[in-house]
Amino acid sequence: MINRLAERIKQLEAPVVVGLDPMPDYIPGFIIDKAFKEYGGNIEGICEAIWVYIKGIIDAVYDLVPAVKPQVAMYEQFGPEGLVIYKRVIEYAKSKGLIVIGDVKRGDIGSTSEAYATGHLGRIAIRGKEFKGFDEDFITVNPYLGSDGILPFINVCKKEGKGIFVLVKTSNPSSGEFQDQLTCGRPLYELVGEKVAEWGMLHMGEGYSYVGAVVGATYPEVGRILRSIMPRTFILVPGYGAQGGKAKDLKPYFNKDGLGAIVNSSRGIIAAYKLKAYEGFGEKAYADASRQAVLDMREDLKQAWM
Repeated sequence: MINRLAERIKQLEAPVVVGLDPMPDYIPGFIIDKAFKEYGGNIEGICEAIWVYIKGIIDAVYDLVPAVKPQVAMYEQFGPEGLVIYKRVIEYAKSKGLIVIGDVKRGDIGSTSEAYATGHLGRIAIRGKEFKGFDEDFITVNPYLGSDGILPFINVCKKEGKGIFVLVKTSNPSSGEFQDQLTCGRPLYELVGEKVAEWGMLHMGEGYSYVGAVVGATYPEVGRILRSIMPRTFILVPGYGAQGGKAKDLKPYFNKDGLGAIVNSSRGIIAAYKLKAYEGFGEKAYADASRQAVLDMREDLKQAWM
């Protein structure tokens, strides 16, 4: 799967992943009105609205980008019905040829970690039959519990030809409370980066590992350091646009081959129609606004990777 991701980025000239984070206030009112009329003003109704909204985004951008990244919490907040929509979004995105990165940030040890890995990336055997759970292509994972928490994911990935992105240096302002703390005279994120590179050697693709890293766009100098520590690691880069990350600052995240990073934008794309730059599209053409936002992001990122 990492080989396919790299190839699609080259084909589309788009190191872009669209974050599918359907907060209710992002959804155009006409979609909610129709769903509530048909299903009622309840959880079922809002979940139908989420599905229609996200499907519209996927239909508008699937030919422009290699991947999408649904954030599971945005679906979990609606309970079991929300998780049904999460699964439906994954299946539909894959049917359109998109690679799916599940933003789940799971992390535990032993049988619990194995269960997370099985549920999101693998398959479970019941009386001689195998069944898949959510079936993402990649997921994000939390390394705080060390190798005991990561190796079960890698083991499943090796069986399924899938991958993970490990949190290394996140884009949020308070990330430094732990990630920047010095251990043996070095920031913790550097030590985690070294471990990610080590884990990556356990599951290599043609040029890059199936074990990637999450490094925020808001810390470009850190990105430069971690790129040197993890030369064969694909970096998932959150924080572009709405969180303050600039395309011109992202060059250190890429390798000389123009690969090695994929940049996420969530509300800057899926809620583009609410932004001043795209307000002319109007609510009804929200998906067209999202498509234009992707085109603009691709052009902007050429400052970093071409």
